[in-house]
Amino acid sequence: MTDFVHAPERVEPPYRDAERPAVQAWLEYQRGTLLTKCAGLTPEQLGERSVPPSPLSLRGLVRHMTEVEQGWFRHVLDGQDVPDLYSSPGDWDGDFHGVGRDADEPDTVAREFARLAEECQVSREIADGFGSLDDLSRGRTSRSREQVSLRWVYLHMIEEYARHNGHADLLRERIDGATGD
Repeated sequence: MTDFVHAPERVEPPYRDAERPAVQAWLEYQRGTLLTKCAGLTPEQLGERSVPPSPLSLRGLVRHMTEVEQGWFRHVLDGQDVPDLYSSPGDWDGDFHGVGRDADEPDTVAREFARLAEECQVSREIADGFGSLDDLSRGRTSRSREQVSLRWVYLHMIEEYARHNGHADLLRERIDGATGD
């Protein structure tokens, strides 16, 4: 068993809430879901690939979502010039690569999960600095070079986590048969 994967108690988002607290609650729920899917697994299990040659693994999803948090909140919303953590121009999927069974050292995996927690906290702090969901980003998207609203980033992050949590469901069931939301 691993002790570095902290799966927070997920709180179901309220059925009646104002828009900003609602999108914040849904994003927190999705963040917690990914960690719940990883809890209780060994580093080797976290690095198990879905279906070779696909590089998809739970650990890869954690690394990917760390970069997604950093990209949308630090780079786009806050306008920070930050390098990718795992990807590079020569390997855009670097967050998924190098996560094989032989690379799964517990200390490395623990640092990767800690980095996700850190990035989520930074993301919360950046978002808290925006007065309204309508406020536009200080930075621009890398593809369209557009500014986006805080609302757009929240909705995109919910979509991004939800899509990858579906992958995490299948990966976890393949690893040890665990199912659930």
